[in-house]
Formats: sequence, C-alpha cells, structure tokens
Amino acid sequence: AGPAGNQQGFFASRPAGRCAMDAQVIQFDEGWSQIKSAIDQLIEILWTPGKKRTALFTPTQYMEIYTICYKMCTQRSPLNWSQQLYQKHSDTIEQYLRDKVVPVLKEKRDEFLLKEMVLRWRNHEIMDKWMRKFFIYLDRYFVKHNSIPTLHEASLNKFRALVFDEVRTEFVSAIIDQINKEREQEVVDRDLLKRCIAIFGHMGPALCVYKENFEGVFLDNTREFYAAKAQDWINQDTLPAYLIKAEAALHAERERVDNYIEANTKSSLVKVVEDVLLAQHERTLLDKEGCNLRTLLQDDKKEDLSRLFRLFQNVDNGLPPIAAITREHICSLGEEVVARRESAMAAAKTHKEKEALDPQFVQSLLDLHDKSEQLVSEQFQNQSYFQRALKEAFESFVNKDLGKTSSAELISTFCDRILKTGGAKLSEGDTEQYLEKCVRLFTYLSEKDLFSEVYRNQLAKRLLMGRSASDDTERSMIAKLKSRCGAQFTSKMEGMIKDLFTGNDLKKAFKEMARTDPEQLLPSSEGHTLSDAGPSDMIIVDGIEFGVEVLTTGHWPTYKQVDLALPEHMVICTEVYKRFYEAKTQHRCLKWVHSLGSAVVKANFKRNYDLQVTTLQAVALLAFNATNDWLTFDAVVAKINVDPEVAKRILHSLSCAKHKLLLKEPMSKSINRTDKFKVNDNFQSPMRRIRIPMASLDESHNAKRVEEDRSNAIEAAIVRIMKARKRMAHHQLVAEVLSQLHFFRPDPRVVKRRIEHLIDREYLERDAEQSSIYKYLA
Repeated sequence: AGPAGNQQGFFASRPAGRCAMDAQVIQFDEGWSQIKSAIDQLIEILWTPGKKRTALFTPTQYMEIYTICYKMCTQRSPLNWSQQLYQKHSDTIEQYLRDKVVPVLKEKRDEFLLKEMVLRWRNHEIMDKWMRKFFIYLDRYFVKHNSIPTLHEASLNKFRALVFDEVRTEFVSAIIDQINKEREQEVVDRDLLKRCIAIFGHMGPALCVYKENFEGVFLDNTREFYAAKAQDWINQDTLPAYLIKAEAALHAERERVDNYIEANTKSSLVKVVEDVLLAQHERTLLDKEGCNLRTLLQDDKKEDLSRLFRLFQNVDNGLPPIAAITREHICSLGEEVVARRESAMAAAKTHKEKEALDPQFVQSLLDLHDKSEQLVSEQFQNQSYFQRALKEAFESFVNKDLGKTSSAELISTFCDRILKTGGAKLSEGDTEQYLEKCVRLFTYLSEKDLFSEVYRNQLAKRLLMGRSASDDTERSMIAKLKSRCGAQFTSKMEGMIKDLFTGNDLKKAFKEMARTDPEQLLPSSEGHTLSDAGPSDMIIVDGIEFGVEVLTTGHWPTYKQVDLALPEHMVICTEVYKRFYEAKTQHRCLKWVHSLGSAVVKANFKRNYDLQVTTLQAVALLAFNATNDWLTFDAVVAKINVDPEVAKRILHSLSCAKHKLLLKEPMSKSINRTDKFKVNDNFQSPMRRIRIPMASLDESHNAKRVEEDRSNAIEAAIVRIMKARKRMAHHQLVAEVLSQLHFFRPDPRVVKRRIEHLIDREYLERDAEQSSIYKYLA
C-alpha cells in the first residue's frame, strides 16, 4: 500500500491524459511481451559483432520498459506480477547463456577460448546491467521483502553455474598454457590474461573461487615447470649461471603477479619457486663439481656471492649451510697464515729474524680479518649466521698453540709497537684504525687475561720510560678494551694513567718545596747544594738533575727488586726525596725500583756524548770512572752489589750490543764470569745522543701470577654460583662456571680441583647420599 500510494502520487502530478493511461491494468502476457521485445533487442545488439554497446536504449525507450515493470509490480493481487517477473528474469538469462554463450565457448580452444570468455563475460555484465535497470523495482522491494537473491546475484549465479563451471577446466588450462609460453620467452597478451583472471574474482566473494579453482592448479603447474628447469640448469650450468637464471625466474614471477595475477598469490608463488629452484637443490649447488661456493669464496666473486645470499636469505634454513662453508673457508685461510709462520720460524736462524716474524704474523691476521669482515659486511649484509661464522673461524686459529709465544702476547706486542715512540710510523688516524683492528682481533682470544697481563707490563714500560707516543692514544686504547670487557678488565691500566696524572701534582709540590724550603730537604750544613732550577719538574742536587715517579703498588706490575750500591750523589738524591715524601704523607712507605729508573750520563770520549741508559747501566758505567784498568766480572759485581745474573744483562748491553761502550775479553756475544771489562777509549758514534737498550729483568708476564689469578677467578665464580643456588650437581656447576668466565677458558679438570680446594676450606660440602651433589656452607 505504501509504495503503490507513493507511485500513484507521482503519476498524479502528470497531465490528465497520462493519468488515465496509467490507471489501466496490465496483464502479465501483455506486459511481458513488451519487456521481452526490449530484451531480445538487447541480446541481438550484444550478439552482433561490431554493434555499438553504449547507450543501447534512449531514455524514452528505457522509461517505457521501466514503467511497464513498475506497474506490473505495483498492481494489487492477484494482478501483482513481481514473482513472475523475477522468475522470467532468471529464465531469460539462463536461456540466453545456455542457448547462445555455452555452445560458442565449447567450440573454442587455447587463446581463442580466453578471448571468447572475456567477450562473453563483458557482454553478460552489460546484459546484467540493463536487466537490473529494467527490473530495478524488483530489487528495491520484492527482493528485500522476500529475502531472495538480488537480480545481480541471480544473474551471476546463472553465469557461474551454466558457463563458468562448464568450461572451467579448459579455461584454467588455457590460462596456464599462456603463462608457460611467457615463461619460455614467447610473447603473450598480458591484458587478456589479466581480464581472464579477473573473471575468477567476479565469480565469488573474497577470491574464494579464484583460490579454489585457479591458484592451487597454477602453483602446482609452477612447481612442475621449474622442477624440470632446475634439473636442466643443474646439468648444464655452473653455480653462478644457475643463480642468475634462478634470480631472473623469481623476478619474472613477481612481475607476472604485478601484471595480471592476483596480488595475494605473490608470497605463495615466490615460495614455490624458491623451494623448487633453491631449497631442494641447495646442497647440490653449494658442492657442485667444478664451480661451487668454495670456488666463489677463493676467487673472491663478490657479485655471485651477493646474489647467492640474496636468493637464499628468504629460504627456510637456507643460510646456515652457506655460513658453515664460509666458516670453513676462513678457517682454511687462517690455518695457512699459521702454517706460514711456523715454516718461517723454522727457517729463521737468528733471534732477530724470529722477532721480525711476529709483527708480520699479526699483520697477516689483521689483513685476513679485514678481508673476511668485508665479505661478511658487503656480501652477506652482516647477517647473524655469518657474523657467528667469522667469530668461530677466528677463534679456532687465533687461539692455536704457536709454541713459546702465544697469540695474546703477539697482539699485545703489536699494539706496543704502534703506541710507543720509535715504533711503527703511522699518522694519528692510521694509529686509531690499527688499534681498533687489534681490539677486534683481541675479542677472539680465549686468554684475554694473559693479554691484559702482557699489555699492562708493556704499558708500564711506555709510561715510565717516557716512550708513549701519545697520552690520548693510550687512553683511547684502554677505552676500547673497556668497552669490550668492562671496567674490571682495565681498572689497573686506568689506575696507572691516573698515578702519573696524580704524580704531576706531587712533582710540582716537590719542586716548590725545593724553592721555598730547601733547608728542610737538604740542610746546607751537610755540604751539598740543592736548586729548583732543573728542567720541567726536576730539581738539581749537587749538579745532578733529579726527578721521581711515585707509583701505587696495586696498579702496576710486580717488578723484581734489585739491591744496588748507588754512588754517593745518587744516595743523597734519594734521601732528599724521602724527606719530602715523609713531610707530605703519613703511613706510606717508599720502595725504590731501580730497574725502572733511567738516567742521562754525560760521556767524554774523543767527543762528548749523552747516553740514555737505565739506572742500573748508569751505576755500572760510573763504576769504571775510577780506573782505566781491566775489571773482572766479579769485581764489577762487587762494586755495584747486584746479583750476577743481573750484572750479566747490564754488561751485555754495554759491551756486546751495537754501541760498545766497554771492551770485553774474550770477545763473544755472551757474558761469562771469567770475562773482564774496561772502558772503550776509541768509542765513536755519529750521534751525540745515544740510547743504550738493555734486556728487561722482568718477563713480559708472570705466568705463575696469571695462574694464581685464574684460580682465584674460578673459585670466586664457584662461590658466587653456589651462594645463589645453594645446591647443585657437579656437571651443572662446572658448566655454569665455564659460561661465566669470559677472560679465559679453563680446563674442566682445573675447575674440579678448585671445587675440591673449596671443600677442603669448608666453603662447600658433598651431599651425604649423592657425592656428585654439592651444597653451599653459609
């Protein structure tokens, strides 16, 4: 009543003659005859090739058909023909599709079928549009009130059931044939394929028809196609050529999706191609005879390696095998470096030749690390598998037993050459780069504590002998080590730097006291002179320029104490400083370490020289001042009051080295207790200032101290773990201790011994029932 009333109101506004016509009742056959005439006209236009398919009906023609449909649907029952018109709509479309469209499609094959299907679907869309416009009143009221499919849904259902389902198999097959032709580099009509695949999307919601009827078949065909291709390529091509073809295939498939396949298929399609071309043949490709991954690494084929990584990074578990081979490759290069050193050491005849091999070995390791790091960074994009491979490879050969000298000592000594004056001639920027590289190499050491001990000893010598090239560079190196290993690792090194900084204040105070209160330091009644006129922070005592470095025992390495009979004027110098120090501090004891002292001795030969020597060498030289005669070895020992072994090193530096200040009988390269010495009156040198080096009395590190420190670290870790856990099995405790110790890698047997030691000292006890279980004793 509502809709009819509305429409009657609409027509009441028209001229009177029209109202009379609208009031007439339309019988079904009469009305349908007029509607069918328009539909037949529509079908003829669609079916006739070349006919114009736009503006098929004028507005007047359309309104006449619409008005008839409207009236037939708004007449009161039993003359309301909505149900009959809805059925006629369905029957008309079904008859059109069954009698005209299906027979034509069944006659076509391959590309012609695709073109015909696209044409018939386009015509069907046009027909559906006009049919809905004619019968729009049905959609607005009859369909809604009866909850039945809309005219569009009914039309689509008919097309899907009568046309699409009927030729679906041939249609899908024809599309895939065209795709395979394109894969074989033939030219195909991409726009046609796009239109064909779009039809699947129209056949149902959310691409369900596309997925059920096309995507699965397409992916299966893709798998078969590339499986055959993969086998052919493996048989015919090298690894680089195969990778190029695989990459091109993946690019083509992605492009194919972008051009005409549904976008949702891309991930599945790429996954299939990667699986068939890469995942299933990875091991075969990597180990391919003649040209494989090892060959690419050896020949430094950067582009091919980058392509290999790009392709396999998206394959499940595709990178671990590549990383494993990369690790083996780096290991083999490292082993070659170690082997070359061993051969060169065996061939070297003199100690000097062997020493020259040490920096060469470390430089070779640095060069290898630069090359390997570049490979991991550029070709493998710093992916975690390859970073781990690099780390494990270097750890394997950097920690190899090199005989007498370990890698930790060699790397530390290499750093020493860079950091001290007279060592490697590098710019500030190059020095920083080298130190950074050395620290990276250091991170692979399993004996970081040994490196620390050696480096600390060498740092001490540079600082105390004034041989450090730059304080800023020293601090920078310590900061690099600290960032890798923490503050505990570098605390003593930082303490040494701080000691020297604090010592500067002490030196200034010493010089100030010499200026303001010289009587307190050296009473004039003792017959000696004292002046603050010395260079820098030094004072002058009886004409001797004198300065002192005060070190904190805990920060610096432990040095060998040498009892030395100092000449009188040196004794006075030490007494002066002792008085100053006792006046400035309380409860502190000075202990003189003469082996670290240095001096400049003025020597008068045929010309004057300034000799840069250690305090020990200076005292030995001064012992020869009183005589021009030969002195026996024992006489020299008695004069300077040192241990014979120490005297041998002192005299060797003065009589057997480059600058022979003393003559020795008999002449040889070693010192014996039967030798005798005298001043070399004929000594000459083109330089006025001469440095006389002397072999160190202390080893580069104290092996016993390193072992003690390790034992303490192991015990501390055991107690720390047991205090937290209270109760633990033996194997669990050992594993936990090994995981916590980062500066060295202890032998599990050593850990067991330290556990036994802690049981003896009643930190732990064994469980009464299970001896392999330990309990913590609070």
